[in-house]
Amino acid sequence: MFRYLPYVLKNLWRHRARTALTVSGAAVALFVYCVIGSVQAGLDRLSKDRQSQRTLIVFQANRFCPSTSRLPEHYGERIAKLPGVKQVIPIMVFMNNCRASLDLVLFHGVPTDKLRAAREMTLESGSWDEYERSQKSALVGRALARRRGLKPGQQFSIGEVSVTVAGIYSAPTPSEENFLYCHLEFLQRTPGLHAVGAVTQFEVHLNEDADADAISRQIDEMFKSGPAATDTRPKGVFEANAVGDLIELIGFAHYLGLACVGLVLALVATTTVMAVQDRVREHALLQTLGFSGPLIFRLVLAESVIVGLAGGVLGVAAAMIALWWGGLAVGTEGVSIAFTPTPWLALSGLFVSLVVGAAAGLVPAIQAARAEIVASLRAV
Repeated sequence: MFRYLPYVLKNLWRHRARTALTVSGAAVALFVYCVIGSVQAGLDRLSKDRQSQRTLIVFQANRFCPSTSRLPEHYGERIAKLPGVKQVIPIMVFMNNCRASLDLVLFHGVPTDKLRAAREMTLESGSWDEYERSQKSALVGRALARRRGLKPGQQFSIGEVSVTVAGIYSAPTPSEENFLYCHLEFLQRTPGLHAVGAVTQFEVHLNEDADADAISRQIDEMFKSGPAATDTRPKGVFEANAVGDLIELIGFAHYLGLACVGLVLALVATTTVMAVQDRVREHALLQTLGFSGPLIFRLVLAESVIVGLAGGVLGVAAAMIALWWGGLAVGTEGVSIAFTPTPWLALSGLFVSLVVGAAAGLVPAIQAARAEIVASLRAV
C-alpha cells in the first residue's frame, strides 16, 4: 500500500485549494475540541487533588465572594489547638474580579514562614531571599506570569495593590500557577482594603487519621456566637461549590466538542465525495489496468485519512502551543480552573482525527470500489 502513497498525495495536490480548505477547517475544529478538553482536564485535576481531601477551608458564613469574607485573625490560634489539626494558615485574598473571568488575578497574602512549607512550588527564576526581605515583593505563578508578561523585578498593580515580582514559580497543580503570593501583613495594611487583624479564610491542614467532617463541625460550633460565624468545608467541596455554575457550563461545552468532531466528519466526507466524483473515469481506467476493487477502496480511504489526520495534527499542535504559552484559566469566587494541555488530550485529538478521517471516507471508498467499469467510462 505504501508504494501507492505518491499517487495518493498527487491526487490531493491536484486539488490543493480544496484540500487546504478542508485541512484548515478540520484544524480549527480540532483546535476547539482540544481547548474544550483542556478545561475539562483542568477541572478534573482540581477535583482529584488528594491534598484537597485532607485540607479544610474556613470561610465566613453566608459569604460567597472572598472580597466580602472577613474573619478575625486570632481565630487561627483557637483552631490550631483542636485535636487532629496539623497546622493553620491564615490567608488574605484579593482579586481583580469576583465573577467568572478568563483573566482572574488572585493575590494570596500568606505568612512568610508558612508559605514554603504549605505549598509545593519550585522557583523558576528570581530569589526567595528577595521575597523574604521586602514586604512589597511577590511570587507569581508561571501561568499568570506568561499571561501578564511578568518578570522578576517588574512592578505589578491591580487596583489598590501594587507589588514587585521577586520570583516566578511552578507548581504540580496547574491551577496553583495562577496565584500571586505576597506577605499577609502587607496585604492587610494596603490602603483601601481595611483588613488589619482580619483574614479572608483559614486553610486547615489535618493529620492523616483526623475526621474532617467532625473537625469542620467543631470549628463552626466554636465560632457560632463569635463576631463572625464560620462555614467550614473540605477544600475540594469548597472549590466545587465556588465553581458550581462553571461546572455546568463546562459540561455543556462538552457537547460543543462533540459538535466539532461532527464538523470534521462532514468536512472530510464532503471533500472525499467530491474527489471520487471528479475521478469516476480515472478509477474505471485503473480497474482496466488491473487495479482491484479493494485496492481502489484503500486508495480512496487513504486520501480521507490523510486529510483528516493532517487537520488533526495542525489543530492539536496549535492548541497545545497556545494553551501552554497562554497560561489560560477561568475562575470565579477566588477559585481558578487552569486550561491544562495534557499528553492524553493531544493523543485523543489525534485519535479522533484519525477515526473521523477513516469514517468520512468509508462510504465514498465503497462507492468507488463497486463502480461498474462501463458505466464509469461513459460518465461525463
